[in-house]
Parts: sequence; structure tokens; C-alpha cells
Amino acid sequence: MLDPKILRLVAITDDAEDQRPTLVDRVAAAVRGGATSVQVRLKSASSREVVEITRAIISKVDVPVIVNDRADIALAAGAAGVHVGEADLPVAAIRRFAPDGFIIGASLGSDAELANAKDADYVGVGPVFASDSKSDAGSAIGVEGFTKLAALVSHPAVAVGGIDAERALQITVHGAVGVAVINAIFSSDDPESATRAIAAAIGM
Repeated sequence: MLDPKILRLVAITDDAEDQRPTLVDRVAAAVRGGATSVQVRLKSASSREVVEITRAIISKVDVPVIVNDRADIALAAGAAGVHVGEADLPVAAIRRFAPDGFIIGASLGSDAELANAKDADYVGVGPVFASDSKSDAGSAIGVEGFTKLAALVSHPAVAVGGIDAERALQITVHGAVGVAVINAIFSSDDPESATRAIAAAIGM
């Protein structure tokens, strides 16, 4: 059974090439600041790179580490789970080969993604606010859109997209079990302090 506490503050890695050598240290800083789990999202990295970086992160932090998009990479790296979107392997298919306890999250940004999302352990709903970090994220759905979609599933809903400390408080008041954050953490020169500010905003 998934503990929703691990979803309270999800730090999602950025994919800036010039920052990748320091990525593991920046993720560790985010965890020190209060991140309750990490999602490794490296769209431009090779499969080998993602496995290596994920393993390095796992060795440095004491929170669950989840890989974006690729269940095979998540399993190869020894990650706690995977987060998939509409274009990735369906949740039901992953269930057939994933071990017990393997966490499967799914993106939910429209009614079209609902069937896949209903089979997941949790959903990432958004983008709630406009985001510069995910070019494929689609249009912002707003707090009202989040509330509507989150109500259609029975498992925990995490708000994603354009989240900062101020918006984190706003969306958790409207039923999000947690927030998933990229830019507000990893675009900061001090990821630990940036994460700590978001954690404080949502009462952690």
C-alpha cells in the first residue's frame, strides 16, 4: 500500500545539460530541504546515463526514487517505481512484470488520460499552472481543473506544473496530497533552501 506521505513534496530533476554533473548533489540538497521523494526526469539522457544517475541518487538519499517514463530503466536501476504519461507503457502492462510494491504513478491532465490513470498508485495532475520546464506538458488547467480531475480518481493526487512556495500552499488547500516541483527547486542556486521554503509553505 502506497504511503501518501512520500508524495508530499516530490522533487523532479531538471534536464539542463550544463548542470548534470552536479545533479546528484543538488538532489541530495533537495532531500535535506524536505523533499519526500525524487523523480528522475532526464529526457535528453541515454538509457545508460539515466540508470547510472538514478543509482547514484539512490545511494545518496533516504527517500523513494522514481524514474520518469521508463519502467525498464527504473527496474534496472533499483528504483522504487516509475511515473508514466499517455505515450508510455500503460500502467496495466507494467503491473504484469513489476514486482510487488513497485510504485506506478501516472500523469493526468485531461479526461483522455483517465483510463490509464485509474490503474495507477497515484496521479500527477496538471499542469496546474503554466510551466517552462516541460515543453510537452500542455495548457495549464488551473486549480479548478485540478480539483475536477483529482475527484475522478480514488488514489492520491499530486499537483504538478509551475509550483512554487506560494502556489504549493494554494493547491494543497484544494485537496492535493502533495506537490511535484522542478524549476522552483532546481533552478535555484540553493536547492536545499528552495525546497525548505516550499516544505514550510505546506506545513511540513
